[in-house]
Amino acid sequence: MGFSLTKLHKYMLNEPKTNTLLENQKVYRKLQINYTRNQQQDHTQLLDQAATSFKYEDCKNEYWNPEEFSLLYGTPLWEQSSSSQRLILNQLYWVAYYSQIISAEIATIFFNQTSAAGLYAQEDFRLVCDMLDLESIQERAHISAFKNISTQVETALFGKRIFTYPMRSPFTETMVFADTNALKRWWKKIQLQFFGLISSDNAFLACQYFTVRGVRTLNGKLVQHKLSNYYQKHPDQDNAPIPAKISYYHFMDESFHFNSSTILSHEVVKCLKPPTAFENLVANLGIKGCQKDHYNFSVAINGIFWYDPALYSAIYQVLRSPIFSMTDSEAKDMMRKCFTEESEGLHRSYATQMEAIESYKVYLEKVDYAWKSNKEMSLMSANSIPKYLETQNKAFTSFDQGNLEDKLTTDKHR
Repeated sequence: MGFSLTKLHKYMLNEPKTNTLLENQKVYRKLQINYTRNQQQDHTQLLDQAATSFKYEDCKNEYWNPEEFSLLYGTPLWEQSSSSQRLILNQLYWVAYYSQIISAEIATIFFNQTSAAGLYAQEDFRLVCDMLDLESIQERAHISAFKNISTQVETALFGKRIFTYPMRSPFTETMVFADTNALKRWWKKIQLQFFGLISSDNAFLACQYFTVRGVRTLNGKLVQHKLSNYYQKHPDQDNAPIPAKISYYHFMDESFHFNSSTILSHEVVKCLKPPTAFENLVANLGIKGCQKDHYNFSVAINGIFWYDPALYSAIYQVLRSPIFSMTDSEAKDMMRKCFTEESEGLHRSYATQMEAIESYKVYLEKVDYAWKSNKEMSLMSANSIPKYLETQNKAFTSFDQGNLEDKLTTDKHR
């Protein structure tokens, strides 16, 4: 027909603008570098080996995190605890913290895949999909390691689950201890299922998911850098406690994941068509939902946005266990002091939340479609120490007056 490949190429170049990454070599190169380096520095094998060799007996007499990252650090419980009890509180922080990370990473694996599906129809997006496949493999390794260690610890200390839980659906409430009820959990499930469905066939929403993932990962990155430092600064890394090693391996993987989120949410999304009014609405509701999830701060777990009244039952069981051997009245009195009164621990947790808010604002500066209320983190910023204490006083009065058996069998909404 006399229609040469050169003419075909020119014809394709003259077509209306397509969604192609190769038109922006700078962005494509950033993705390549991040993906290649993640492959080269992949810690999955080291993490699997460490988790497999973990035995609680081998490291039960050591700290696993910096001292300030201990359960109820800086509260009356911490001040009155013996050195052996403080060791266990430090280890329980690890168990509780990474139990929350498991929940987040289960959801991440699912939405990595739905987001990749949303990009299948776009030109030159294979690199993004391959990168997300690697990240999902790493997330599965993280989950396995965290569960193996946390289950061993709780079995040895309590003979039952307290902060851990059976494997869960990606449509479950992400916060393990949340301000929720049956209706809220149902509505959250519907929202997550709906977003998974529409983002798997919508390139903009597929990319926008990484705005939310980036924000959610950012606070984790801030805290996990401090946790990983414990291993990095350990005087004998070869014999450092295995949970500390795993904190370091996990942080190294997550650093690449955060880079992926940033490139996708700040730059790759701009290779697509501008969002429609509907896409803009869904995107901003997702960011607002993140603000809701991160509204609370916990005196028990610095760096996790848990709703402390939902945590009362777990803390009560820890205090009644042989670790502390408190009576019912002693346990409740200690909890009242820890949760309803100001303490160093409370101020530390609030400071971490303020740090998170400021970092979120910086992250969202480059997100053109974000509402002002999201860019300013208006919802999250509305919380305060006086509001926290008001909530705890009301909730603890109800808890204190409740039936003891109810405390021990309370549905933790997980």
